[in-house]
Amino acid sequence: MNMEKKDLKVALVHDFLVNFGGAERVLEVLSEMFPKAPIYTLLYDQEKMQGRFEGKDIQTSFLQKFPKFMRRSPKWLLPLMPTAPETFDLRDFDLVISSSGAWSKGIITRLNTIHISYFHSPMRFVWDMNEEYLKEKEKSGSIKIFSRIFLNYIRVWDKLAADRPDYLISNSKYTQKRIKKYYGRDSEIIYPPCGNFQSNSNNQISKSEYFLVISRLSAYKKIDAVIEAFNKLGLPLIVIGEGGQKEHLKSIANENVKILDWKSDEKIAQYYAKARAFIFAGVDDFGMAPVEAMSFGVPVLAIRKGGILETVLEGKTGEFFDAATPEVIADCVRRFIENEKRYDKQVIINRAKEFSKDKFIKNFTWIVNDILSKNS
Repeated sequence: MNMEKKDLKVALVHDFLVNFGGAERVLEVLSEMFPKAPIYTLLYDQEKMQGRFEGKDIQTSFLQKFPKFMRRSPKWLLPLMPTAPETFDLRDFDLVISSSGAWSKGIITRLNTIHISYFHSPMRFVWDMNEEYLKEKEKSGSIKIFSRIFLNYIRVWDKLAADRPDYLISNSKYTQKRIKKYYGRDSEIIYPPCGNFQSNSNNQISKSEYFLVISRLSAYKKIDAVIEAFNKLGLPLIVIGEGGQKEHLKSIANENVKILDWKSDEKIAQYYAKARAFIFAGVDDFGMAPVEAMSFGVPVLAIRKGGILETVLEGKTGEFFDAATPEVIADCVRRFIENEKRYDKQVIINRAKEFSKDKFIKNFTWIVNDILSKNS
């Protein structure tokens, strides 16, 4: 049995299709590799996807039947989320590939179905970001003891759900270590596809004008610290993204900081091309946007933690800072400006090519065929 077998029935499962980010870029490529595969997802917001996955067979969970205001703020549906992936009917499929940062690994498949889970991250808010999540709940007036009990329940479900896939693939060494720590399971590493902009990057490089952040606007991304640093520096900063922190970030930004809505790939490519450096302050399991920035020859200034250590080469493709605080970020920006002329754009572009879409497809195809051959 292999991927070319015509009667091989494949399904893709993804946590949510309500915002477009790195995980959704991975799903796009998986859907390109398996064009006939339906996509199962807990929630789907066609408007937010802006034509992405148009024409695909998208199957949603029972959560999709809830009112729009609840779907737009998933915290209302959190108690039901462990149940949602378990209700997908996947009996007709030979191979199921879940793209999981939280829930989709928890699907239940029949005995003869092969389930491969591509891990973007173990569930952050119940493991290594547990205390941060509880502090946020305290700020919002939630009862702490209830939150702890609920998180313990989710943690138990998450550990059980992580045992369900037959094979695990992690998006970085950093994720691989976290999977081993929290779930006690081994995984193969396949870096995610970061080739979306690379094909035209060489002829799009132009004059550097500003510093750039492209990100989901979530608290753990530490964009507030970046904005405060640039408030002090007075240098131009552009932030592109959507998320729960958007209004807060706008409220603290000075005139030199622009916060823009999410843009099309074509527009984002234009912003990358004119960036002086890309800022990445949150600890992430891989971090696709920094690699996309590097594909335009743009240096990356990043926190010295997480998957970014596997992509950015200090002094060659970027600089690191040791804490996501305004003062430390500002010092890193000043250090970069002193060394800016030493950076070679072509060296940075070549580094980005090591994390290409073509490599992802090649490596993923090899692993899937190897798994299928073992189970034939």
